[in-house]
This record gives sequence, structure tokens and C-alpha cells, in this order.
Amino acid sequence: MATNDSVNILNSAYLAVEYIDSFLPDNPLQQPFKNAWNYMLDNYTKFQIATWGSLIVHEVAYFLLCVPGFVFQFIPYMQKYKIQQDKPETWEKQWKCFKTLLFNHFFIQLPLICGTYYFTEYFNIPYEWAEMPRWYVLVAQCFGCAVIEDAWHYFLHRLLHHKRIYKYIHKVHHEFVSPFGMQAEYAHPLETLILGAGFFIGIVVFCNHVILLWAWVICRLMETIDVHSGYDVPLNPLHLVPFYAGARFHDFHHMNFIGNYASTFTWWDRIFGTDSQFIAYKEKEKKQQLLTKKKA
Repeated sequence: MATNDSVNILNSAYLAVEYIDSFLPDNPLQQPFKNAWNYMLDNYTKFQIATWGSLIVHEVAYFLLCVPGFVFQFIPYMQKYKIQQDKPETWEKQWKCFKTLLFNHFFIQLPLICGTYYFTEYFNIPYEWAEMPRWYVLVAQCFGCAVIEDAWHYFLHRLLHHKRIYKYIHKVHHEFVSPFGMQAEYAHPLETLILGAGFFIGIVVFCNHVILLWAWVICRLMETIDVHSGYDVPLNPLHLVPFYAGARFHDFHHMNFIGNYASTFTWWDRIFGTDSQFIAYKEKEKKQQLLTKKKA
């Protein structure tokens, strides 16, 4: 009975979104995107699209999303939004991070990406434009992937902080106490495999078109680069996502090393009480701000 009710609710929600979508103006980018997509299908093999297309999407999205945080360090006005203002970025750290990233991207992640084609073939994942899911279905699928990845990340990330194994693997990622965007994927190769596995679970569950692979890559990179940015910028649209952790939440994890283990959402830390030190820290900050205002 409960299952039927859930299905009815989902169907009603789907119909409601479809009804609203029918009133929205046509997307002016849809036709150019369709032309580009069909050009890609006509001129490249599925293996090339799945492998090299996925690599290009990852690399371009990663470094483009890193640009704002990188530029912020040169803008004095933006320094008031930096969370750990006493720990500025240095060229040495950023260069070291960049070199490690290149190694991880091309020697760890690329071999995994090479399996994308075989995954799409095994599960008969379509590439055709006619099979492309509607935007709201894609958004819902990406959200579902994020929920699954967040659960995997919380428990495996917390395990990597265990005192018996921390120094062998996860310590590499914590080399930077004050994180910056490019550091999001700076990690030990084993950590890249362990925590990265969570990314693929949602794909296995939800994928009904190759476009989800790329949409989920972009969404995941957007989130992880934002929480590692080191800047709590106002009017960040990601803060509209329910239970979104954000940069301040994850920055505390790098500063404190304990607690705030989840990647995207706050609920697992709240359920298990691993955000208690963060909550206490925020309360202390509020009291200090009130005292400062009174003195002024």
C-alpha cells in the first residue's frame, strides 16, 4: 500500500513538472545543442564519445570551475569572504597540487574512464538525441546520484580518518589545512579509487542515457570545488539546495580534521553527531561577533 502511494506521488509530481514545463518558453540553446550532439554522433564512434568525450568534459569542467577561486586570491575585496584569512594560498602549494592532479587524472581516472564505453554497451545505454531525458528528469537523477555518493563518502571518508590508516592514505588530502578549489581532487591514488567509487554507484542505478554521465560529472565537480574553495561567497546558488553543506562546513573539516565527513549534505553528520564540534565552533563565533558589536 505504501509503495503504491509513493509511486502515485512520484507520478503526480512528474505530471505537475511536465505541465509547468509546457508553459515555459523554448530554450534558445536547445537547437544548437541538438545540432552539436548529432554532429558528434555522426563523426565519432561511441568509444571515442564515451572515453575521450568524458575525459574532455571532466578536464574542462574541473579547471574552469577552479578559475573563480583562483582569481579571488588576487582581488582584495574578496578576501573578506575567505574563511581562513590567516592562511593565504601560495604558488608553491598550488603548483604541487596541479602536478598531483595531472597524475591522478591521467594515470588513475583515465583508465577508469576507458571503461565507460563497455559500461554503456553492457547496459545498452543510449547515445541518440531522441532518447535524451528531459531536463527535470536529468536534475532529479543528478540529485539521486548526489544522495547516494554522499552516503558512500560519509562512511568511507570517516573510515579513512581511523587512526590506524589515516597517515597512509587520507593524510595526503589534508596536507592543506586551508583548502582551495583546485585541491578538491588532490589525494592519494588509493583515496581517488575508494571515495571515487561512490560516484559510479548512482550511474549504475539511474543511467538511462550517456548525457547523465557528463551531467553528473559537472554537478559533482561543481559541488566538490565549491566546498574546497576556501571562500564563503554570498548569493551562492548552491546554497539553495536543501541540506547543502557548503564551503564553511567542509573548510572546518580541513581545519579541525575531525567531524563534518559528508561530501554534499549535512544529514549524516547530524544523525551521527559528527558535526558537534562544528556547531560548537559556530556558537563560539556568534558570541565573539556579539561581543565585538557591543564593544564597537
